[in-house]
Formats: sequence, C-alpha cells, structure tokens
Amino acid sequence: MTVLSNLIYETDRWIAINKAPGVSLATGHSGSLEAVERLLSSLGPSDRQMLWEGPEGLHLVHRLDVGTSGVVLLARDPEAHAALVRAFSERHVHKIYVALVWGRPRPKEGTWDWPLGPDREDRRRMRMDSEGKPSTSHYRTLAESSHASLLELRPETGRTHQLRVHCAHAGHLIVGDDLYGGPRERGVRDRVLREQLSPDRPLLHAAELHLPATTAGPETRLRAPLPEDFSGVLRFLRIDLPE
Repeated sequence: MTVLSNLIYETDRWIAINKAPGVSLATGHSGSLEAVERLLSSLGPSDRQMLWEGPEGLHLVHRLDVGTSGVVLLARDPEAHAALVRAFSERHVHKIYVALVWGRPRPKEGTWDWPLGPDREDRRRMRMDSEGKPSTSHYRTLAESSHASLLELRPETGRTHQLRVHCAHAGHLIVGDDLYGGPRERGVRDRVLREQLSPDRPLLHAAELHLPATTAGPETRLRAPLPEDFSGVLRFLRIDLPE
C-alpha cells in the first residue's frame, strides 16, 4: 500500500478519499460516474495526477451526505467493488463518526435504537417510524462545552440520514443541521460564538472505517482528519479531539 499526500490510502484494488463537505455523491440513472467525477474534481491537481486512471475506471463503493465529510472508498475494478459493497451490506465494516451536537446528552454514552422511515410530508427527510426499518446507533461523549458536545457515533445500520435523525430525536441536533430542526444558535447571546455555531452544513464527519479482510485486500483501518471548518469550531470552543 502507498500513503498519499492528501488522499487517505491507495492500493492496487481501491482508493480511500477524505471527502470534503459540499461534494455531492448522489447518483442518477447513469450510475456513479458523475459522483466519482465530482469527488475527484474536489482533489488538488497533484493528487489527481497520482491516480492510475480517470473516473471511468473507478467505482463508488458507498456514499456520504453532501454536507458530511470523511472517508469514502472507490474500487479500481468490478471484483473489488463487489467485495467491498458486500462487506458494507453484511455489516462487516465498522464506521466511526464524530459530530458536534447541541446540549449535553445524558447519559454520556448509550444506544439509540429507533426505526426509521421516509417522511411522507417532506421527501428530503427521514423520520422515526415504528413500522420503519430497524436502526441502531451507539454514541459516546468525547468532550463538552457550554453549549455543545462532541460525540463519537458508531452506526450499526446504514439507513439514510440515520445519525442525523437519531441525534435530533434524542434532543441533540447536530450543529448546522437545519433540515432536521432549524437553527438553535438564536439562544446564544455572544455574537462571535453564535457565528461559530452557525456553519453552513451539519458538523458530521466520517472519521474512521475499519475494513475486514476481503478478496479486495487485508483488514485495514482508515482515518480521515477533520476538515478545517469543523476543527476551527472545536478550537474556538477549546475542545480537543481525542486520539
């Protein structure tokens, strides 16, 4: 394996990229080619030159929401793509996210086990639904400030918007996630703090993927550094991200 400058990892079977917030991985009828092109276009020129082929030779393994940053995998061949997709679908891939949420969850760690289904009144959203698909998320408080807490989130399932909906339903909306609760910063009196807690995207980051051994390669742990917009808010709040 070869460690790259701004990419996370490269092998002869797959590539791991730290997706920037704002990059859409939505796919249409033509498949994932356009999403791969957008992802590669977000990289610097030197990183794009280090890739072995263009977007037509790469296959998107999984997706993150447009506002979510962090680890994304691209397979170099159909066989590797099938093996990695199978590992995700069979829940053999362990995922760790970090999120900045409003308030202080009590208890400081636990499990949210609420089924999810589409919001029939707003097709952009998901909602809690007793007849929906089972959805489980584990959370742990990493640090607290006067207004917000930094959480480690470990989803067992991979439902659409799962972590965002679970956080909101628990009463701890992800900072910047206006889709699931609207701005909360109005209750913050300090103007500078209010501005810091008003990002233009949810502060949710796919920090780590633990891949099992598959025909695409050996067991691997991947980590993605926080983007500057997220880490800048943490510095302002004097929150250190634990190792």
